[in-house]
Amino acid sequence: MKIQCNGKEFIIKDRIQIREALKEEMPKNAIAAIYNNEVASLKHIVGKDGEIRFIDRSHREGMLVYIRGLLYLMSKAFYDVCPEALLTINYQLRNSMFCEIDNMEVTEDLIGKVDNRMKELVKLDLPIIKKIMTMEEAEEFYKKEGTIRGRLQVNADKDKVSLYYCEDYYNYFYGTMPASTGFADLFEIKKFRNGFLISYPSIEHPNEIKDEKQSLNLMTAMDEYDDLYKLLKINTVSRLNKKIKEGNAKELILLSEALHEKKIAQIASQIKEKNNVRLVLIAGPSSSGKTTFAGKLGMALRVNGIKPVTISVDNYFVERENNPKDEFGKFDFECIEAIDRDLLNDHVLKLLKGEEIELPTFDFITGHKKYLGNKLKLNKDEVLIMEGIHCLNDKLTDLIPKENKFKIYISDLTVLNIDYYNRISSTDTRLIRRIVRDYNFRGYSAKHTLEMWHSVNRGEQKNIFPFQDDADCMFNSSIIYELSALRKYAIPLLEEITNADPEYSKARRLIALLKYFEDFEYEEMIPNNSLIREFIGGSIFE
Repeated sequence: MKIQCNGKEFIIKDRIQIREALKEEMPKNAIAAIYNNEVASLKHIVGKDGEIRFIDRSHREGMLVYIRGLLYLMSKAFYDVCPEALLTINYQLRNSMFCEIDNMEVTEDLIGKVDNRMKELVKLDLPIIKKIMTMEEAEEFYKKEGTIRGRLQVNADKDKVSLYYCEDYYNYFYGTMPASTGFADLFEIKKFRNGFLISYPSIEHPNEIKDEKQSLNLMTAMDEYDDLYKLLKINTVSRLNKKIKEGNAKELILLSEALHEKKIAQIASQIKEKNNVRLVLIAGPSSSGKTTFAGKLGMALRVNGIKPVTISVDNYFVERENNPKDEFGKFDFECIEAIDRDLLNDHVLKLLKGEEIELPTFDFITGHKKYLGNKLKLNKDEVLIMEGIHCLNDKLTDLIPKENKFKIYISDLTVLNIDYYNRISSTDTRLIRRIVRDYNFRGYSAKHTLEMWHSVNRGEQKNIFPFQDDADCMFNSSIIYELSALRKYAIPLLEEITNADPEYSKARRLIALLKYFEDFEYEEMIPNNSLIREFIGGSIFE
């Protein structure tokens, strides 16, 4: 086989593992490889011509392999020191996973023993062995063993499943795994609330674990949904699928809508109770459902006797020649300096004083503001609503008194997991939302959306996530059944991406995720004011 790696060509005569074929080229910290644009284990057999690139924790796909391996290592350590523990990986908090044990108290002593065993396993550098089974073989195996809490997704749209073995421990994990236990050179595990956190580095700082304060707002938002999903016994995909197959889709739809309506009504009441709120600021990462949320919040405010008036931050860009540029010499439209804050603050202050202003309209083609005679005056029973990436950053509205502002952070904070050990990334859920929306309403292919996603994430990391704790409240826009509903839209779009495209590995991973979900044939039951309509179409909110 002819293999390209690090700008060189290698002739591989035998079918051998990637790590053996290219051991002189493999960096010490490599955790996996990209083989013909698909993520592959270092133990993957080189079987055809192509290109191989090694990846580590500084690469998005490499970090996913690292986290997946770390959770496997942790579950193996629990099995070794406390095999009766029913471990659940709940959700992500910054660069940590929050976990619980369902059948016993989490103690410092137990966590200490697990920590020590994990470090022992790292030193032993034991092989992690992949065994592929057909679905029938896997079902029979699970029935025979009878020890793994229904983790296998027997109703998944798959022909085969992979079990990973280390000594006598086995578990099902979704995605590529590290070759051995020696990979985990950097992690922390510590007791936290009624469970524990297992922490790891970030992509931006792959060689250190930062001691970060956890967001109380974020935990509250996650707990609200996590507790309810557990109560309803739909906290895993298999249970969700079972509900849908049993004809309970209408109940899931109504429940999701009721959750959103209840929370939005609570937020509107909070704004009402503060009395002096004149400016409501909304921010959140891409595809969080901000348009629908703002529309629904507006209705809830009207019920409370408050009339919402919307003002768009997008019309307050600086003139194009004054727009800052990034390190590549391109206009940086996402930095806060791209906003004409002086004019924005001047207009908002005048509106709060009851004065009339003329709103600008920004022409994105010419790069200049225009004044088209759009006048605005704020009455006493009205509040301004602004939505934008910088709305939680006080620098945007630094001249507006704090007591007149109410800040809301919105995001799709997924708490539904594949099973007790395999979580669904909130970032992936938002990405799938965006792929469907971009195709339906902007004419973009899935490939285009995936190409842009890294840049979108980078802007979120810089301009949105650092300010989420400054919000007065947080809205979780997650929908119980959303990936079931998005499945039929997203899979055909993702399947257009071939292994000639750099985005192929991401596309295959998202397709594999979506295939865990049952087809959703109840779209007509989704109301036209539902947040999911923002992505699949038919929404009454433009």
